[in-house]
Amino acid sequence: MLGEVLGVERRRRWSDDEKLEVVLASAADGATVTQVAQRYEVTRSQIYRWRRELKQKGLWSPGHGAHFLPVDFPELAAAAPRPSRPVPVELRLANGRCLRFDSGMDGEALTRLIRAVEAA
Repeated sequence: MLGEVLGVERRRRWSDDEKLEVVLASAADGATVTQVAQRYEVTRSQIYRWRRELKQKGLWSPGHGAHFLPVDFPELAAAAPRPSRPVPVELRLANGRCLRFDSGMDGEALTRLIRAVEAA
């Protein structure tokens, strides 16, 4: 007998939230990637691949486990008046760097700046 087919291998689809849960578990104190991979029934290389993917999307930062998630408050944005003049803002990033800018800075430009600084 050459072998026996025990079942059909399934291909699971993982949402970004599920991937982030696994990646964060692998970054927890005392946890090894091997242990986490076994717990979630994935390969170690899959966890490393998800780390790169989530970091590129800006959803995971290896520094202190910080991650950025898109947030949208359309009802608040419409009701909140914009300040008459920009105010200074200081943002401390997980890698220890600090960005200073004013509140009038375009959101997309700020996002690009943060990603560039974190990638440097």
